[in-house]
Amino acid sequence: MLSTRSGLTLSMHNDTQVFPSVPAALTSQSLISHAGLNVLTSFLDAVGFANLSEDRLSQFVPAQAIHRPGGILGSLAVMLAGGGEHVSDLDVLRNSPGLFGPVPSNATVSRFVERATVQPEAFAYGSATLMRSLRSRIWKAAGKRNPAILATKLDPLILDIDATLTTSHSEKELATGNYKGGFGHAPMVVSLDYGKDNGTGEVLVAELRAGSKTANNAKDHIRVLDKALAQLPEEMSNKDGNLDTERILVRTDSAGASREFLNHLHSLGLQFSTSFALPVPNERFIHWINDKKHWEAALDQHGNQRHDAWVIDATQVIKLKDYPDGTRLYLRAEPLHPGANATLFDVDGHRVTAFLTNAPRYNVAFLDARHRARARCENRIKTLKNSGMGKLPFHAIAANQLWTDLAMLAMNLVAWLQLVILPTGHTAGVWDMKRWRYRLFSIAGKLISSARKRRLLIPASAPESHVFIALIEGTTLLRQRWRNGHLAA
Repeated sequence: MLSTRSGLTLSMHNDTQVFPSVPAALTSQSLISHAGLNVLTSFLDAVGFANLSEDRLSQFVPAQAIHRPGGILGSLAVMLAGGGEHVSDLDVLRNSPGLFGPVPSNATVSRFVERATVQPEAFAYGSATLMRSLRSRIWKAAGKRNPAILATKLDPLILDIDATLTTSHSEKELATGNYKGGFGHAPMVVSLDYGKDNGTGEVLVAELRAGSKTANNAKDHIRVLDKALAQLPEEMSNKDGNLDTERILVRTDSAGASREFLNHLHSLGLQFSTSFALPVPNERFIHWINDKKHWEAALDQHGNQRHDAWVIDATQVIKLKDYPDGTRLYLRAEPLHPGANATLFDVDGHRVTAFLTNAPRYNVAFLDARHRARARCENRIKTLKNSGMGKLPFHAIAANQLWTDLAMLAMNLVAWLQLVILPTGHTAGVWDMKRWRYRLFSIAGKLISSARKRRLLIPASAPESHVFIALIEGTTLLRQRWRNGHLAA
């Protein structure tokens, strides 16, 4: 019995444990903590990543080197996809050579990065052509879901351009103060939206810029767009061999609405849909906006009408000057969100926003819903940061750009799995990177040998074991199609 100052007594009982207390011991068995990453390594091998890397980047490793470009870049990309943040995190893969092969040492990676950054332009060209070739193979493997096949003039391939900020906690090349009071870089990202039924989409270009760079720099928009267009496979070309720009739409926030950039898009024959900062209204505009009888109901992302949001073509009411011919202005009105500050336009309790487009469609509600889907690019940028771009490990900008390209590859591997291997409508088709890591990549496994063959065993009780098996089987089939010359079948 235990006495207390208040005179009460408490009985001594064993503490009730929340979790089982299990003794731990070391073992020499072939246990693998991230066996789920096997879906990515198998996929890279199935699409011939090693040969493509050797063809484009072999000049950055000695001819006699054991670790080739494909093994170095592939190991780093898989490590980043699995949640690693530093080159030293390769030790998690290195600990399981039976599954991940001969993973390069930290020193080998350091020497590779040093060689690549000595010739940054040559490496950038090799890396860009490598990614384009890889993307071409994967899009062909997607069959009927090939984004190039699905793209038409009325339902074009959508490229999202957006700038973001990353934080640097130490001095790095081009790391400067930004307009939000932080310190770091201001990357500009061009991503591709597959649409809500084909996965989360991929990134075409992620270019690091100085932190002091603005989001509305037209020249930067033009430069990254040119890089992104160069990443599109030949299937996006017309019968004359030129890029079929009529089947491409560029979507941006208001930072991309500069006349210089939109006229550049117009000169290339590209469609665009960009947010637009409304001019200060006069009394006539306010009266017209308040009268909702001229407006039509907006649509949500599932095509259903909303009862509290409206859209309208305002091209004839709010005149545009020096914008490309055929540019139209659309307005959207919806209730102010709680806590939102009203602007001069928000006189009737509704937030009024606008966007510009030159699309060949004239269905106001459809165009509005398509433009609002631009928000999906924010998720892709968040994933890109979580895949490596948000924590740049080097001082030199060329080395950090290489790291950013690896983050792109890590993110795109998951997007390509969703596009090529998973069937339409599969639940994993909308998973973000964090869910892939926790639910699938972290699955534990064990390597066994039987009849001179090694096999990877994973627990049948693992929540996503069926997804793991489906991806492995789909990748095996993809490898067979590739070897038999039926990749696009």
